[in-house]
Amino acid sequence: MRIITLFSAASALSVALSAAFASPALAHSQWLLPSTTVLAGTGNGVTVDAGTSTVPFYADHFPMGIDDIKVWAPDGSEGKIQNPATGRYRSTFDVMIDQPGTWKIGVEQASVFGSFVLDGEMWRVGAMRRPPAGAGMGPGGPGGPGGPGGPGGRAGPGGPGGPQGEGRPGGEGGRARFDPAHVVASPAEIPAGATDVKLSERISRNFIFVTADAPTQSVFKPAGKGLEMEPITHPDALASDEEGQFRFLVDGKPAAGVKVTVVPGGKRFREADDAQQLTTGPDGVLRVKWPVAGMYWLNAEMTDHRASDPRVTERRMSYTTTLEVVAP
Repeated sequence: MRIITLFSAASALSVALSAAFASPALAHSQWLLPSTTVLAGTGNGVTVDAGTSTVPFYADHFPMGIDDIKVWAPDGSEGKIQNPATGRYRSTFDVMIDQPGTWKIGVEQASVFGSFVLDGEMWRVGAMRRPPAGAGMGPGGPGGPGGPGGPGGRAGPGGPGGPQGEGRPGGEGGRARFDPAHVVASPAEIPAGATDVKLSERISRNFIFVTADAPTQSVFKPAGKGLEMEPITHPDALASDEEGQFRFLVDGKPAAGVKVTVVPGGKRFREADDAQQLTTGPDGVLRVKWPVAGMYWLNAEMTDHRASDPRVTERRMSYTTTLEVVAP
């Protein structure tokens, strides 16, 4: 039996929805897929698959790295993953659930990346991410996942020389040459004489929630930085005949106009993506209807210019979660 729990909301729950059930072309995106989200009692565990693919939950591209995966227990203590393994197309790990309440499992990351020119040569800011060991070949060769978007972000195509082509930024000729050794870890290491500095900040989160016995709220306390989700309907209490409601926050405040994509699993067994393209209302609240029971991939994205470093011109934020919706 699924217990439906609603969090109180002081403001009216209004939302502006764009056309539902659109079918956009999804880029390669990361996902976490738990074996279940609800357990009766403690002493049990969940197995989580982690991958990157065009179709959520269909492991056919390369595995998601799990070195930075964290576990938050209901009492605020830190849990741990067990039996981690990485295969060609997906990673997997277990989490033992030994406390009643709602657990949070996933990864959050903040980084600044970009480029600058020094003495006519191109330098890159931020380390380039590579697929985990055992990953399959990306399009065009054994390239990386493409782009510095962390877990929860969208990865671009791989290929020789990374996401920017044959050793030239953006894959275009006529620009400063890039030496793979010309990389600095952070904006603080950019030399004073650098020109053409282009920096972006990325804050990404990718979480799943698992509840033993009754749902609790402690793991949803906002950190107050970047894009976050504050549930009104508990993520582990969703049913296909009831609307789900979630409030999105930016830097701890309700965020209007956040673009959210909701995709049901099982795409390989149907012709269309059946993706819903939604937008949060003035109070940051999103309302979602579930056409069928099953697992859903939800991804919210927002861009602004309120970065922590004054030289950063753009801040890209994302929040990703997997939701289990049961039949009524």
